[in-house]
Amino acid sequence: ATLYYSHKILERMAEDRHSGAAPFLEPDAKSQVTLRYEGSLPVAATAVVVSTQHKKGYDENDPAKKAELEAYVKKVVADVIPPVLLRDTVYYINPTGSFEIGGPDGDAGLTGRKIIVDTYGGAAPHGGGAFSGKDPTKVDRSAAYITRYLAKNVVAAGLATRCTIQIAYAIGVSQPLSLYVDTHDTGTVGDDAIERAILGIAKLGGLTPRAIRTHLGLNKPIYQPTAAYGHFGRKPDGDYFPWERLDLVADLKAALA
Repeated sequence: ATLYYSHKILERMAEDRHSGAAPFLEPDAKSQVTLRYEGSLPVAATAVVVSTQHKKGYDENDPAKKAELEAYVKKVVADVIPPVLLRDTVYYINPTGSFEIGGPDGDAGLTGRKIIVDTYGGAAPHGGGAFSGKDPTKVDRSAAYITRYLAKNVVAAGLATRCTIQIAYAIGVSQPLSLYVDTHDTGTVGDDAIERAILGIAKLGGLTPRAIRTHLGLNKPIYQPTAAYGHFGRKPDGDYFPWERLDLVADLKAALA
């Protein structure tokens, strides 16, 4: 939920910037939402951080403009995050001060992308490799997509309510060295049975890198929308975000019948 709300805040700000509703905004922006949980449910947003590039003057040198920017950000947050979570929230809006210079002009020497922001916000493990800048022959990218796809379909098939899938490869070896399924004690069948079912589905081709690319259509030019707002939790649209599809449910059920 922390990553979801962070993305939604930035999506809304980008929409307002493009539409002219917030003409003082510039493109570079970052958001972080801190939630307090009870069990698996968020009960409070303890802190919200939004750093956004802005037109000249919307900083401490002009208190009225600074207040306008802060009021706008708080309204966006209130529109995105349920009010029940915002009762005692502490806001950090441009906490370092003026943010007039952004993007590559403001930072140099960066590499890859922020891999946790691109994936699960720390709620699930990450193999460590960045996605963007790599073609889908690299398992840093394609294997992360297929494990997302498999875990979603396991849950959608009613085999578990939570599912983490890990897969390991060695360079120059097409077959995966290991496949590990963990349903966190929520499975309706054994984790090992799910592993066998996945490996037995013919159209997955044993989860070789080539089979993954073929099944998900990863060789197509589909990656531009992943440049912002994360790779996961998105809505599949035609060829885009194929790892979010739920078209393996019937195959999983049949393999376990």
